[in-house]
Amino acid sequence: MLSVFARRACQVARSPSLQSKTAIRFPASGFSLLRHNVKDFSDTRLLTRVKQFTNVIRLNSSTASSTAQVCKPLPPNADKAVGLWLLGCSGMVFVAVILGGVTRLTESGLSMVTWRLLGEKMPWTHEEWVTEFEKYQQYPEFKFKNHEMTVSEFKRIWWMEFAHRQWGRLIGTAFALPAIAFWAKGYLNPAMKKRVLAFGTLIGCQGLMGWYMVKSGLQNNFDDPNDVPRVSQYRLASHLGLAFGLYTLLLWSALDKLLPAKPFPSAAIGDASAIKRARLVRRLALTSKALVFFTALSGAFVAGLDAGLVYNSYPKMADRWIPCDLLALSPSLRNFFENPTTVQFDHRRLGETTVATISTLYLLSRRATLPPRALKAVTALATMAWIQVGLGITTLLTYVPVPVAATHQSGSLVLLSFAIWLTHELKLLKYLPK
Repeated sequence: MLSVFARRACQVARSPSLQSKTAIRFPASGFSLLRHNVKDFSDTRLLTRVKQFTNVIRLNSSTASSTAQVCKPLPPNADKAVGLWLLGCSGMVFVAVILGGVTRLTESGLSMVTWRLLGEKMPWTHEEWVTEFEKYQQYPEFKFKNHEMTVSEFKRIWWMEFAHRQWGRLIGTAFALPAIAFWAKGYLNPAMKKRVLAFGTLIGCQGLMGWYMVKSGLQNNFDDPNDVPRVSQYRLASHLGLAFGLYTLLLWSALDKLLPAKPFPSAAIGDASAIKRARLVRRLALTSKALVFFTALSGAFVAGLDAGLVYNSYPKMADRWIPCDLLALSPSLRNFFENPTTVQFDHRRLGETTVATISTLYLLSRRATLPPRALKAVTALATMAWIQVGLGITTLLTYVPVPVAATHQSGSLVLLSFAIWLTHELKLLKYLPK
C-alpha cells in the first residue's frame, strides 16, 4: 500500500499541470523510487525513500514565498486563453497545408513570379492583368507547357496561389499579435516563451522556404522541350516538412494547456505486467507517429515528381511486384529522391508499414491498461489509418483527380493529429518503472 502511495505521489508531482502551477521543482533523484520494482525495497528502505521525497516538498515550501516573487503565478484562465490561441494557429496551419496541396495539384504555384514580404499588389483592371500575365509569359512554365493559356485561364491559377500566400501571411499575423499581447500581460511562463519564439522563427522560415521553393520552378534550366517545369521536389519536401513540424509543435503545446495528460491508472501501478504492456504501447505510438510523418514527407516527393501517374495499379506495379526500372538512375541513391518509380514504390511500402504498425498498436492497446482518453485516441488513429490507405489507393487507381488527391493529403494531417493526441496522452508513462 505504501509503495502504491509513493509511486502515485511521484507520478502526480512530475505531471506538467502541477509543475506549471507551483514554484516547487523536484530533482530527478527524488523520482528514483519509480525506477525500481516494489520487491527491491524493504519496508525500512521504502520509508526512507518516501521521507527523502517529502523532504524536498518541505524544503521547497519553506522558500515558496521568495520563489513566488521571481516566478509569479499566471493570471486566471491564462492557460485556456493561450491554449485556444495555439489550437487556432494549428488549425490555420492545417488549412494552409490543404491550400498548398490544391495549389500544387492545380499547377498554380508558379503563376506569381514575384514575392514581397507584405504582399503583392492585386491586379484590378484589365491592363493590370495583362501586365501580370506578361510577367508570367517570361518563365518556363508558360513557354514549355502553357503557351496557349489565355488571360482568363491565368486568372484562375493566379488567384489560387494568391490565396495560399495571403493565408500564410494571415497565420503570421494571427500568431504575432496575440503573442505580443500574452507576453505583455504575463500569460506565458518561461518555458512557453521559449516555445513562442521557436514558433515565430518556424513561421518565418516557412514563408522564406515557400518562396525558395517557387524560385526553383522559375529558373530557366529546362532546355529540352520534353522537360516539365516544376519546383524542386527537395524544396517541396522541405516546405511540407516544416509545415508538418510547425503543426505538430503547435498542437502539442495546445494540448498541454487544454487537455493535460492523465496519469497511469493507480490500480495498475503495482502490476509489473500492466506497466510492461503500457510502455510497449507507448513505444509503438511514438513509432507510429514517426512513420506517419515520414510517409507524408515521401508523399511530397511523389507530388514533386508527379510519381502518382507512373504506375496506376495496385497492389502490383504493371503486373510486377518490383518494377524493372526501380534503380534506373546512377548512382543508386538518386533513385530514392529523383526516380518517380522508386519514389512511388517507397511511398507504397511506407504506407503499408505505417498501417501495419498502427493496427498492431491497436490490438496491443486492447490488452493494456491505459488512461481512457488514450484508448479513444488509439481507436481514432487506427480507423483513420485504414481510411487513409483507402484514399491513397483510390487516388492511384483514378489517376490522381484533384478532389481525391487533396483529400488524401488532408488525411495525412488528420492521421498525424491523432498520432500526436495519442502520444500526448501517453507521455506520463515514461515515468513508470522499467
